[in-house]
Amino acid sequence: MQNKIAMLVLFLLFAGISPMTAQYAAKDRHHKKFFIGSTLFMLGNLAPENKPDFVQLNLGYRLTQRDAVSLELKTWKYAWPLGIPYGDAFEASETGFPGYIRERGFALAYQRFWWKGLYSGIHVMSAWQSFVDEHGSKVDNGFQIFNTYRVGYHFRLFGDRFFIEPSIAVTHRPYHTEMPDSFKRVDDEWSKFFFGEPGLHFGYNF
Repeated sequence: MQNKIAMLVLFLLFAGISPMTAQYAAKDRHHKKFFIGSTLFMLGNLAPENKPDFVQLNLGYRLTQRDAVSLELKTWKYAWPLGIPYGDAFEASETGFPGYIRERGFALAYQRFWWKGLYSGIHVMSAWQSFVDEHGSKVDNGFQIFNTYRVGYHFRLFGDRFFIEPSIAVTHRPYHTEMPDSFKRVDDEWSKFFFGEPGLHFGYNF
């Protein structure tokens, strides 16, 4: 459900936001250095079912007109393996965990701007996990590294006060501790990669 919401918002943005954009330029030496923001993925919390209880806060700094770094504080939960591709198995009842995983952690992100607002980025998240069974009882703890490789476009709005960044990404889990057996049996059926995750970050420059 949250992916459908994100795709709809992405479509509306690309259809109607371009008249308000203005991109960074080499002569723009007095651009604002700091920014704070989040992601519209939090709209998924309004879904009638499968709510991710997703919260994210981004704190960033623009090193140059082309380079930015940020700290992302996150928490969310999910009831399906993260490597299930779009299709019949995606969020299907028979492919879910016997409960859900709650994650809390932080990511360090780096963005490189290549042409106008076009950028690529990498986000490396350290995530502490709680495995919760179907009855709401915690059965184990865990930890994983969760990477996101992103390509997107940075739109500056309202005199560079605000920005929004629609994007597409590949996610990757290069490391995680051993899962409880009931979760591991489900997770082992799927890839550690996911292709085509939509993103929609927004923020305020200061």
